[in-house]
Amino acid sequence: MKDEVPNLKDFDQRLRDEAHEEPTLEIPQGEPKSKTQIIAIYGKGGIGKSFTLANLSHMMAEMGKRVLLIGCDPKSDTTSLLFGGKACPTIIETSTRKNLAGEPVKIGDVCFKRGGVFAMELGGPEVGRGCGGRGIIHGFELLEKLGFHDWDFDYVLLDFLGDVVCGGFGLPIARDMAQKVILVASNDLQSLYVANNVCSAVEYFRKLGGNVGVAGLVINKDDHSGEAQAFAKSVNIPVLAAIPQDDDLRKKSANYQIVGTAASQWGDLFAELADAVSVAPPVRPNPLDQDGLLALFDSKDTGGDYVLEPATDEDMRGKYAAPKASLEVVYDDA
Repeated sequence: MKDEVPNLKDFDQRLRDEAHEEPTLEIPQGEPKSKTQIIAIYGKGGIGKSFTLANLSHMMAEMGKRVLLIGCDPKSDTTSLLFGGKACPTIIETSTRKNLAGEPVKIGDVCFKRGGVFAMELGGPEVGRGCGGRGIIHGFELLEKLGFHDWDFDYVLLDFLGDVVCGGFGLPIARDMAQKVILVASNDLQSLYVANNVCSAVEYFRKLGGNVGVAGLVINKDDHSGEAQAFAKSVNIPVLAAIPQDDDLRKKSANYQIVGTAASQWGDLFAELADAVSVAPPVRPNPLDQDGLLALFDSKDTGGDYVLEPATDEDMRGKYAAPKASLEVVYDDA
């Protein structure tokens, strides 16, 4: 067992070094092909990005557009609805397996299609075995080798986890890889916090000379309570669509059924979303501070009216608190 300790320390150090590495992927800074819109979709984990994107991409293809959907979430669930629940091999795991066998990765190993949509998953490392952001960077490096910048698509949709916007997760914003960002959120504080955080990242890089903007917000599971609409108005971005909180949608999503089709009762909703996504210009958002975000909600629900009470040194020391010698001069009674 003693011989394993140095190896564990080396492995731990490699993870630390990897987390601090700067991205090496070079993104072309010239004008993108005018025909292709590269759109990054961000949202809190579990908020419905994959549901929204699978149906949006399917509807776009049904409307005659060439669409490439790329899952950039380590959960690798972007394409699950599109492929009826079946998990497709990820680029990272396929690359690792092929490299060990001394074989090159081919398009057919990682890209699959349904209903006119081409789709793939970047994937991510197993828990504790690497940085998810670095995994995304490695995945795009491989896509470049496969000819990513020469592919012929009307839309490239990138599904990104919005909970963090550092490293590879922030690549589309930090490196002008996408022309615009679309946010997916609901009428709850946590998903709007994530949306606001992405707005802050966009504004930060705009100040540094970046060009990416926010095209708008898609409200998923809309219960008509209005917080998401109020958020969009406050940060100065449009609402592209409001997908209702509906039991039929929930059941179809759970059963991996596509509703982004003209054959569905929800077809018109996704067709309108497809049209809105195509024409919405990227704008500079006005991100809110924490108090501004809390103000969108009733203070009874968020604790927004709570007044911070400072702690004291005696509080921190607890039972170990002891009177301190005073420098004050105390005179005896005359």
